[in-house]
Amino acid sequence: MQRILIIAANCALLVLLLIGLPAATRDQVGNLQLSYAATGRMMMLCGLSIAAGLNVLAALFLIKAPKQKIIGWEWAGIFGALLLVYYAFIRGHFNFEWLKKALLWVQHNL
Repeated sequence: MQRILIIAANCALLVLLLIGLPAATRDQVGNLQLSYAATGRMMMLCGLSIAAGLNVLAALFLIKAPKQKIIGWEWAGIFGALLLVYYAFIRGHFNFEWLKKALLWVQHNL
């Protein structure tokens, strides 16, 4: 039962962070979409940090069973990896220009 609770709570956090935060920091008026990029980025970084930290704290102090501890550490790793990837994307260490060019090429050649 504890395993299901851990997975459900982390899935809810993931959905909230990946779907809820972008929707909350974006406003649409007609066909014009307004976005508060700095606020959205800061909220995403804070949310991912809090989620990773809570999973670490839960794995260290709250969860007693070894199998559930492993699940807690796995989720901490998932949120930590998402945090690192998002931070690297914001800082410009990698981008998706290659994907944009490939899609434009497909659009022009098909």
